Amino acid sequence: MALFLLIFAVCLLIIGGMVAILLLSRTPRYRTEAEDLLALFDRALEGTVQETEWQTLVNYPIRHDDALEGIRRRAQRLMDEHGRPWQAAQGGKLFTREGCAELAALREHLARHQARRQSR
Repeated sequence: MALFLLIFAVCLLIIGGMVAILLLSRTPRYRTEAEDLLALFDRALEGTVQETEWQTLVNYPIRHDDALEGIRRRAQRLMDEHGRPWQAAQGGKLFTREGCAELAALREHLARHQARRQSR
């Protein structure tokens, strides 16, 4: 009986510890910042970004900054209107010429926004 109680107590301690760890730990969260979007836009303009990288960053909602969320939505719309994922898979650019021009303007807008934010 003593052996049973000892094994039961050890198992209860291990299971209780695991439950406590799971309750106290937080799930990891990815937070998209302006620098991440600037780097993505630069690589897209150079033609070195893959469609999966673009979709991973642009399709993930940004809840901590409304201005960045607006830029993300504009980038998402840009992909819908001017995206060419079939050419990016073959080593080409992800966007048409018009799309690259709009992406460059969006990148400049984001860079100005980031400069204003850092100067405060």
